[in-house]
Amino acid sequence: MMHQVPHPGAPRVDIERQVHTKDKQFANPNNILVQTDTDDSANSSLQHDIPPTPVLLQGRLARWNDKIEGLAGLEARGITRVTSDEKHAAGIPQYLQMVALWFSMNLTSANIITGLLGRLLFSLGWTDAVCIAIFATGLAACSVSYISIFGPASGNRTMILGRYFMGYWPSKLTCILNIILQTGWGIIGCIIAGQMFSAINGKGLTIAVGCVIAALLIGCIATFGIAYVHVVERYAWIPQLLAILVLVGKSAPHYNTSASFIGEPGTLTASRCSFFALIFASGIGFSAVSADFYVYYPTTTPAWLTFSLTWTGIWVGAMFCNIVGIAIATGVDSNPTWASAYSISSGALLLECYSGLGGFGSFCLVILALTSVTNNAPCTYAGALTIQVLGRYAKAVPRWVWCVIITLVELICSVAGRNHLYNIFENFLPIMSYWVVPWVTIVVEEHLIFHKLRGVPFDWSAWEDKSRLPIGGAALVAWLVGWAGAIIGMSQVWYTGPVAMKVGGYGGDIGAWLAIAFAGSVFPPLRYWELKVVGR
Repeated sequence: MMHQVPHPGAPRVDIERQVHTKDKQFANPNNILVQTDTDDSANSSLQHDIPPTPVLLQGRLARWNDKIEGLAGLEARGITRVTSDEKHAAGIPQYLQMVALWFSMNLTSANIITGLLGRLLFSLGWTDAVCIAIFATGLAACSVSYISIFGPASGNRTMILGRYFMGYWPSKLTCILNIILQTGWGIIGCIIAGQMFSAINGKGLTIAVGCVIAALLIGCIATFGIAYVHVVERYAWIPQLLAILVLVGKSAPHYNTSASFIGEPGTLTASRCSFFALIFASGIGFSAVSADFYVYYPTTTPAWLTFSLTWTGIWVGAMFCNIVGIAIATGVDSNPTWASAYSISSGALLLECYSGLGGFGSFCLVILALTSVTNNAPCTYAGALTIQVLGRYAKAVPRWVWCVIITLVELICSVAGRNHLYNIFENFLPIMSYWVVPWVTIVVEEHLIFHKLRGVPFDWSAWEDKSRLPIGGAALVAWLVGWAGAIIGMSQVWYTGPVAMKVGGYGGDIGAWLAIAFAGSVFPPLRYWELKVVGR
């Protein structure tokens, strides 16, 4: 039977607090129908020895929280598993939303700026840089898409899923790193937007003020929750795409598609490896949050459909923007005006690309600046949920509070680091990929080898029952071994591993690939032994 229900942020039974609450009326911006069916595990958290969530908000604080969570459309739900009877019905429009979500999130100025670095940092030619962008974004999208298939199937958030692959306690390490990763992306997004706002207004608006504006917009969407994230992403790609197409049309005469590598022949391989690692790192971070956005999709959603639609949205959006950035970078060499603008900031360069369009060009750059919001609001939302996964006390703090705290961190850090954007790009992104890569490797092997091949289904109702979750010893060791591979293969300004140093005789970043090889080789035998001895 199909019937309308209030926004999912207002469940009739507040499972997280384990008490019955009065119904609250919420505006449902999508007028979504919910498909009801039977799920015997719906209240499984009450049937096992799980410590109750502490009640931290009492008295006046509790009343204030109730008022805030009573705001129309605000999602009050945290990390509690979404059971089958709470999921939404889905048809063609809802599945196309998967494409729109990721296309909008990746059709951003951040990916354009990442593309700039292929030429301006690594001195690669047009053909090399474009080929790397095509394949690196496609490979990163595979990882993100694979993790996303567990969202509809389980109803669990991504870092909750980590408990099934890393174990209850070891997974907390990845949670901490994911909080850093998603917050770091938010900081980068605020700086990019701040540079663009400042470029438009000159001395009338500093980069710091622009960072504040971006942080507040990101925090507002993230705080209201998943319904608002989906609504924004559903339509944001339209003005974003138009602004980028205008950018291409105006700047294309200055592109130099015959540009070749600048530097000694021996360093070419190293530059290729490092740029590939940078592009790959800029996309694979979404793997740690991708299931979060699909928990309300039906359990019957085909995995292949989730994978293919997610992959398409990511790959098309990220690849297109990377190539636009690469193309603009080829014009900086021969255009002194562009080179002068680039010496100021990436925002000034993009504004110069719109030169001659007057106020319309400035308006287009405002849209590009706002792409940082569509790119990072979902990440801030997911980061807040990840904090709740850390433990009972973190879970007891409402999700919206964590969103506000993350927003404040992004605001403060982006203002402090507003003049160091490229250093953050060059150093932060590859390092963060080093923990995601072995984690994804363990997820894939656990899923395919120890569940699919053995015919053992996941017990998704055990999401908070430590006695039914894996111990995680094998995964933790394999993950740390993967880190060791990353360390000897990384190539950063401050450190180059011994294996990385062999690449081109200069040093190329191959840390991610060694992390995959090391973790992927160690995990299967260790997990086999763990299952034989421990049984879970």
